[in-house]
Amino acid sequence: MPVSIQAPASTLELLDATPRQFLDQEHRNFIDGEWMNASNGATIDVIDPATAHVISAIPDSTAEDIDHAVQAARRAFENPEWRDMIPARREKLLLDLADLIEKNGEELAQLESLDNGKMLHFARAIDVKAGSVAFARYVAGWATKLEGSTFQVSMPEFQQNKFQTYTRREPVGVVAGIVPWNFPLAMAVWKITPALATGCTVVLKPAEETSITAMRLAQLIKEAGVPDGVVNIVTGRGETAGDALVKHSLVDKIAFTGSTEVGKIIGKNAAEDIKRVSLELGGKSPTIVFDDANMEEAILGAANAIFFNQGQVCCAGSRLIVQRKAYEQIVEGVANIAKTLRLGPGLAETTQMGPLVSQAQFDRVSGYISLGREEGAELITGGSTIDHSGYYVEPTIFANTHHDMQIVKEEIFGPVLCCSMFDDIDEAVAIANDTTFGLAASVWTENVRTTHQMIERVTAGTVWVNCHNLLDPNMPWGGFKQSGYGRELGKTVIDLYTELKSVCIKYK
Repeated sequence: MPVSIQAPASTLELLDATPRQFLDQEHRNFIDGEWMNASNGATIDVIDPATAHVISAIPDSTAEDIDHAVQAARRAFENPEWRDMIPARREKLLLDLADLIEKNGEELAQLESLDNGKMLHFARAIDVKAGSVAFARYVAGWATKLEGSTFQVSMPEFQQNKFQTYTRREPVGVVAGIVPWNFPLAMAVWKITPALATGCTVVLKPAEETSITAMRLAQLIKEAGVPDGVVNIVTGRGETAGDALVKHSLVDKIAFTGSTEVGKIIGKNAAEDIKRVSLELGGKSPTIVFDDANMEEAILGAANAIFFNQGQVCCAGSRLIVQRKAYEQIVEGVANIAKTLRLGPGLAETTQMGPLVSQAQFDRVSGYISLGREEGAELITGGSTIDHSGYYVEPTIFANTHHDMQIVKEEIFGPVLCCSMFDDIDEAVAIANDTTFGLAASVWTENVRTTHQMIERVTAGTVWVNCHNLLDPNMPWGGFKQSGYGRELGKTVIDLYTELKSVCIKYK
């Protein structure tokens, strides 16, 4: 059993003075460079997942607020101040924003840890440093490197005259960015910065569970000198504010990261107006271990693949598929790690796994654990909630699972691992691909031939070998099948925020 939680009655006392002061402020929407309450004055409680206590409030915005923000974004997009801004200036704005995020990194990391429940050192290294600062600086460089191409035409009709033909990249327009609660700050930066690099404007709706760092980010965007209306941040519920944003007639493109279920709804709504859309959705990613793998590395890697961020990761290695000879050793090794993880508030230095993000997520994961028992899966470790006021669930491992089980087919989005075995490479591929998802996979082997065969045959947007959960600003990110559409990160992210225009000039 994991060590019992020893946490203060309030995690607020673990905050430094600066993030505590920000948390105590009145949080308002950021629209057209101004700070505004929801039009109806309603608010949503901000809950600390480590204690289930109310710690702040955010606007519960309406369709009227969304319309105000979208109208502001449209005006800014058409304003010569932004429309005609030279690319080097947009690059400088993004670099200045990255510097401000870095300068205020500790405050942002503490706010993220408090709001989401994730461990503070992960918030510092991943959410702030890698996911926000590094990515913003990477994307800033693309502002000055957007380019088209010249080409020759060859149809007979073109032979009688001279023509110049070329393509150019143009901003898609007003972008609706909708981001999830598992990496709130990084996902906001992933949506906002490429939009700005390409000359778009943005209305961002953060998840209602975790909007605090987006509120702080708005202040930094203002401080960086981004023109009013270019970035607007509006908080609220998905079924009201989110729905109004997706359906707004002046939105040209939707950039969504979240569940496949919601992604399908957004895709259908976008089709009504043929809005451009990119969807980074769910996963049920396999961790595939061959018997020639480095056992120690594979055990640690498989544990990190599922328990990192409490398993609340779209590419979490939630299906552990092990070659028969190594099965018992790998499963036992991962279980031993699970049994020793110390649960607690993300802000506590001794914590190794934090709480789930909300009561709803706690109920969802707990329900799947009960379902796993009912379906006949063998419970190796965990399976219980923690007697504490926060949303804590033990890291849980089920063995001898099979495809017909819902816990194997459906995304749980929590620290729940399903284990199965295979005999040869064909069976490994069949099990790995037997899913409606295709976001990521990891392969653990020392055999070069096996490595390349698996890379070619596994259906996933990313295949890691002897590692898991590693991303880089220059490495495209996205999935096959129901894991989404489009690729974020890397040069390919520019395609999501631009239109390609062909030009044909007759000059003789």
